[in-house]
Amino acid sequence: MNTITLNLKPVIELTDEQFYQLCRKNPDIKFERNAKGELLIMSPTGGETGNHNSEINADFVIWNRQTKLGKVFDSSTGFKLPNGADRSPDVAWIKQERWDTLTPEQKEKFPPIAPDFVLELMSPYDDLQKVQEKMQEYMENQVKLGWLIDRKTRRVEIYRLGKEVEVLESPTELSGEDVLPGFILNLQTVF
Repeated sequence: MNTITLNLKPVIELTDEQFYQLCRKNPDIKFERNAKGELLIMSPTGGETGNHNSEINADFVIWNRQTKLGKVFDSSTGFKLPNGADRSPDVAWIKQERWDTLTPEQKEKFPPIAPDFVLELMSPYDDLQKVQEKMQEYMENQVKLGWLIDRKTRRVEIYRLGKEVEVLESPTELSGEDVLPGFILNLQTVF
């Protein structure tokens, strides 16, 4: 996945509403915005990555329907993080009590809240360092648990709020720990 970074600040500084409208008026383009206000334009994923994203998301949706503990979001959802960045993780989950604190308008646009959990699934062309920086940004914005999954190397990085990154080589499953109680992701469908 090639990402283009566009610095608009010398010309215009987009408000949150302008950024939201830009995304709505260009639905075929995936935008994110970093904390510096730079616009990130990302290409769509390929078929294999898109399929694996869907399979993973389905596991989260099924678990969440059974537990009714929160809300699950796919990669189309943008979140306004506390540092000002607008990010769209491949999978995100927010505890119901936290989601319920948002107004209907906040829920409808890019929710101004950091998810409790995020997952990024590397596509073959992603830059590992950039995705790792994105994962660190999530943690700096109070995400409690994050998984960075690299199908090509069969490697998983587990990010926990306030802790060192744990690296697993070819794990068979991942536990949602206390953030996603009872959730287990079987990685046989991913690797």
